[in-house]
Amino acid sequence: MGVRTKNNVNVSGAPGAPVLLLVHGFGCDQNLWRPIVERLASRFRIVLMDHVGSGAADPAAWDADKYSTLSGYTADVLDIVRELDLRDVIYVGHSVAAMIGALAAISEPDRFAKLVMVTPSPRYIDDDGYRGGFSATDIEELLESIDSNYLGWSHAMAPVIMGNPDRPDLHAELEATFCRTDPACAKVFARATFLSDNRHDLAKVPVPTLVLECAVDAIAPRTVGAYVHNHIPDSRLITLDAIGHCPHVSDPDVTAAAIAAFALST
Repeated sequence: MGVRTKNNVNVSGAPGAPVLLLVHGFGCDQNLWRPIVERLASRFRIVLMDHVGSGAADPAAWDADKYSTLSGYTADVLDIVRELDLRDVIYVGHSVAAMIGALAAISEPDRFAKLVMVTPSPRYIDDDGYRGGFSATDIEELLESIDSNYLGWSHAMAPVIMGNPDRPDLHAELEATFCRTDPACAKVFARATFLSDNRHDLAKVPVPTLVLECAVDAIAPRTVGAYVHNHIPDSRLITLDAIGHCPHVSDPDVTAAAIAAFALST
């Protein structure tokens, strides 16, 4: 099975321009990058993908064991950049995909030029001296809710994740994306996402990194953005004047501008 079919890989934008690989987070798919693509396609070559178990990725490729940890998703990213023979990739990852990008860059640094982390979190659960935003009980209850009623969880959580309470259209868009995800796959990806701890990987990130956080984010609070920035050697932190966990959807102008400025900087 080719990776283009397996991960529903789509390439667009300006031939010969710098490559942006846009990678979605848990419960999402590549369609949520649409506002960013519209703003950046004239200046970049855009590569989009869906994680196996999400979007229009090939369902026959699903392997619960492989995708029970972030290493399985990382392996797919590396397969894509090898198959397309991509070099100097500017990897843009949302939420958990930011950590997937970090792992990919650590594994094959020659393929990647820069890393953009959009609302990242290396660990969602609070720990000694670390504020991830959730207690272990919070995460246990979240996972139980996904297990027992994924569609109900999607309806309840989409407004929390998206923020912007005055924009129900955005909540509906995110909920619809959640609902396109196979619940059985979502349960596995949720555990890989919310139980992961990649704090020790941050110091190994070998490429210049931009950390984009939002002024208000119920999923990745600003303590997390500061932590990521402080632990990646060559990083900069930008706090967007945005609300919610998905600024590429809710505030695409400022998000696209920040990505482009970083990607084109020398």
